[in-house]
Amino acid sequence: MADKYKGKLAVIGLGFVGLPLSVTLAEKGFQVYGIDVDVRKIASLNQKISYINDISHERLKHAMENQSFIPTDDFEIMKSVQSIIVCVPTPLTKDKNPDLKYVKSAGAEIAKHLQKGQLVILESSTFPGTTKEVLLPMLEKQGLQAGIDFFLANSPERIDPGNKQYAVTQIPKVVGGVTAACQKAAHDLYSQVYDQVVLVSSTEAAELTKLLENTFRFVNISFMNEMAVLCDDLNINIWEVIDAAATKPYGYTPFYPGPGIGGHCIPVDPLYLQWKLLQSKKSSDFISLSDNMNEKMVHYVVNRTNELLAKGKDVKSAKVLLYGVTYKKDVADIRDSTAVEVFEEFLERRTDVYYHDPLIPEMKLNGITHKSADLTEELLKEMDCVVILTDHTQIPLSLIEEHADLIFDTRNATRKLTDSDKLFRLGDGKKVQ
Repeated sequence: MADKYKGKLAVIGLGFVGLPLSVTLAEKGFQVYGIDVDVRKIASLNQKISYINDISHERLKHAMENQSFIPTDDFEIMKSVQSIIVCVPTPLTKDKNPDLKYVKSAGAEIAKHLQKGQLVILESSTFPGTTKEVLLPMLEKQGLQAGIDFFLANSPERIDPGNKQYAVTQIPKVVGGVTAACQKAAHDLYSQVYDQVVLVSSTEAAELTKLLENTFRFVNISFMNEMAVLCDDLNINIWEVIDAAATKPYGYTPFYPGPGIGGHCIPVDPLYLQWKLLQSKKSSDFISLSDNMNEKMVHYVVNRTNELLAKGKDVKSAKVLLYGVTYKKDVADIRDSTAVEVFEEFLERRTDVYYHDPLIPEMKLNGITHKSADLTEELLKEMDCVVILTDHTQIPLSLIEEHADLIFDTRNATRKLTDSDKLFRLGDGKKVQ
């Protein structure tokens, strides 16, 4: 590749994947241009204020020193870089079909500025075939040929928001190229960043690797959710059973139930795979069953709450406080959060519902802004039930235990608390007296 591009990269999309990647690349000695169309993100970053928990303000500030990381909304800068990495969202449409508008938008911008010798890598999670069937034709439209004039690869992101156990560089990087030359170009880049680079035979294999990983989790968590519902009927504690099963040193991996699977990966990626299968008139029964179970969990949590309330309170006049609305503990993200769906269903049932989340001071639903309530002794005493939907590390369990009349814990956050008549857990098999 031409020397004028050496050491310069562009990362398109500065969300939960793109920003950590950009900072990591800057720390590895690259000059990184972080591109995003959201001017609020660019303004925040230029003030050295991080909007992602995994990247501290100090780490961001350090990465931006000596212009190692430069946030911008100007796609023109791509003309001067060696490599372009695409980390844009890949959501679902209302019909649960793949929504590739962000990938296509990024591809159109890259096509306009593509230079000979450049490497383009798609990291966004998507269905097998996206790199070759969607991105490749867009980039070759101007007459350049992949593998000869430029290089195109897929390397699915493996960012786990909130995970403190593994640094980005410690997670093996899967890489598949459109051609052997494309694969080598991507390997040469990522081997300077990651401890291990895993090569696969094609971009389709790389794309499916990510979908397989998340479908595995989707199916198993959904199965545990079903078991939790069954355990309530069987009068058996699912949490006790999972802990006992986890003592087996082989052939078992523990997964845990909850109020449904949220976020922008685990409940989404399997449906990308299902959509791809349906194009060939095939389908995955496991994915369909898991998606159906995931949708049921929101209703089950609301119904179970009402069942618990009904033992001594008129449900229609009850006051309910939801602790946590993010899709995952310690992550300030409510995208596709089932906790938010629980909140919405309570509203639809005209329940007097409130929420508290230390990471989400306010959220807008259907044009109405809802603010996080101050978690005080007075508020807890006023509530008829506290439902724990997200087990943030800083949850004040002792305060809740002391002052709440009724607690419904969907995450087993209260496992260290003494069982009492006012404490119920999802799948604990405990009958309402």
